Amino acid sequence: MEERVVKISRVAKVVKGGRHLSFSAMVVVGDSKGKVGVGLGKADAVPDAVKKGGYYARKNMVNVPLSKTTITHEIKVKYCGAEVMLRPAAPGTGVIAGGSVRAVVELAGIKDILTKATHSTNPINLVKATFKALSMLKDPEAEKARRQIVINAGVGIDSNEVSSKVSAS
Repeated sequence: MEERVVKISRVAKVVKGGRHLSFSAMVVVGDSKGKVGVGLGKADAVPDAVKKGGYYARKNMVNVPLSKTTITHEIKVKYCGAEVMLRPAAPGTGVIAGGSVRAVVELAGIKDILTKATHSTNPINLVKATFKALSMLKDPEAEKARRQIVINAGVGIDSNEVSSKVSAS
């Protein structure tokens, strides 16, 4: 498992006696074979925040369906103010992505991808948007099987019943 720190922030809480300083660290963990996770650790010291972030990232891992060296289909996701578009690319294209999106995509094991991050440039929201997009990707074989079930369910039924079944699911 490889671990990458995307952002470290110093945050201050104003209390009666003055400011109480602490740190937050956004950490991405991946095995470069289709598993990736993100975590936000908070602590009074930077090493502790990074350690917590890595722990939360390992608890929060998802499998990403890959098609050779790229993703299976295009996807556009919005998380808070950040919007991320991920598009499959031909072999040899490489990872075309900004810093925080690149960290998630590379640790997921994706070698060829086109990405575009719009609206917010907040690294934490971009990482979470990218993670959300990768977790929403569908495996083509599983999707084909799911659709086949819907088609088979409609055999021997008139068209009105099929449309009602499709709209219900």
